[in-house]
Amino acid sequence: MIKLDGVLPFAEGGNRMCFVHPHNPNRCLKVIHPGILTKIRRSKPWYKQLRSTKSFDDNLREQNAYNQKALGSDNPEIWNHLAKWYGMVETSIGIASETELIRNNGEIAETLEEYLFKNGLTDVIKDAIEEFQQWLRQYLVLTKNLIPHNLVLTSKEGKLVIKIIDGLGSQAFFPLPSYSNIFAKRYVNRRIELMWSRINWDLSGRKGNWK
Repeated sequence: MIKLDGVLPFAEGGNRMCFVHPHNPNRCLKVIHPGILTKIRRSKPWYKQLRSTKSFDDNLREQNAYNQKALGSDNPEIWNHLAKWYGMVETSIGIASETELIRNNGEIAETLEEYLFKNGLTDVIKDAIEEFQQWLRQYLVLTKNLIPHNLVLTSKEGKLVIKIIDGLGSQAFFPLPSYSNIFAKRYVNRRIELMWSRINWDLSGRKGNWK
């Protein structure tokens, strides 16, 4: 068991806390906030409350997302823009999803959101986004909405590289993108469109609905 009592997370979301693995600085441990699953379930419409509590667990959803068809390839380039996943591990504060901790020059990588707020839509970041888009379209990796705070930036061969650290998996109502490349292409292109909508919304001062 990995002891995390008294350890401060380096980042927190609405559902999970992120810790640096105490024995490996290049790994991240994502742990569900205590009691959050019950709160999420109670906040849902009555018909969704009929589902099991586990169905709202982001760690289990992440595990399922990493088992998607697109990631079954032996091609190492599939990980060019995605943090690797190492499975579930037991910690002193709950089960954790263990993933690659993306770093840049030794420091925890900043998010795309942080970069955009500081620098705007520079030519350098436009090139990084273009390469990221090409990768998504080539490998048809299924993601939820590509929110800038779930994407981080690292450097490789003198250029910025975008990596997904959260939000993997399909949110299609019907699972057709998981089984058909035709539907997967449509789905991925729609995620890219929404990513740009979110980026432009962030940069415009977040007025109105970003979608």
